[in-house]
Amino acid sequence: MLDNEIHNQESGKKKQSIKKGVYLLPNLITSASLFGGFYSIIASLDGHFERAAIAIFISAILDGLDGRIARLTGSSSKFGVEYDSLADLIAFGLAPGVLIFTWALRPFGRYGWLAAFLYVVCGALRLARFNVQITTVESKRFNGLPIPAAAALVCTTVLMFFYLGRGEEMAKHITVLILVYALAFLMISNVKYYSFKELNLSQRMPFRLLVGLIFLLIVVAAEPTVMLFILTLGYVISGPITTLIDRRKRVPLKQKGEKKEPREMGFHGK
Repeated sequence: MLDNEIHNQESGKKKQSIKKGVYLLPNLITSASLFGGFYSIIASLDGHFERAAIAIFISAILDGLDGRIARLTGSSSKFGVEYDSLADLIAFGLAPGVLIFTWALRPFGRYGWLAAFLYVVCGALRLARFNVQITTVESKRFNGLPIPAAAALVCTTVLMFFYLGRGEEMAKHITVLILVYALAFLMISNVKYYSFKELNLSQRMPFRLLVGLIFLLIVVAAEPTVMLFILTLGYVISGPITTLIDRRKRVPLKQKGEKKEPREMGFHGK
């Protein structure tokens, strides 16, 4: 009996020590994504805006990898989910906010830093809402603009202006201020965005899809700055467009239902 009790105590201690541990690989990738966001802030403060934008892009790539690796290796954990959200807030919330303020919003004074703060706080609210609704909202679509997509549009905008040779002469450009307010609103809105979670690259797909993806990669490789800006802007715009189309489809269905109700009531009344 005494030996069994000792064995049970030792096994219980082993279980507790296992629970206290963390998975290294996905959390290291998340840490690398967090480092990219921190480096972007430093680069923005030093005036290296192109480097800051590229660092956020690298963080976005790493952010997409850590979740997939965690699922493939069976190393998903609650700690990893919380750590990933905190890293996302730095890499895709605070870092783009500092970048867009130091690059283009500083001349606006109070309205400039308020716009940057609004972007950051809406990004935090977007992440908090996603964590709460992760088990209740359909996986096909995101509820609101994902914060990595918003950060990507900020970065591609910066890179696009430098590509056009106007990155250094950004002074009180009203379109950038409007863009930041629009991104903040879209993140906390109920606009639906495709999540790409059902896109499984290991399954069989039509041959023409492979040809289309290869062609897209060639075009992006030829003009990466322009194409990344177009693709990111297209994704941001796709949300309001698809939401309006869905609402227009629902209205005729409701009208048809309202027209059928009097007939059905009259039939039952007879």
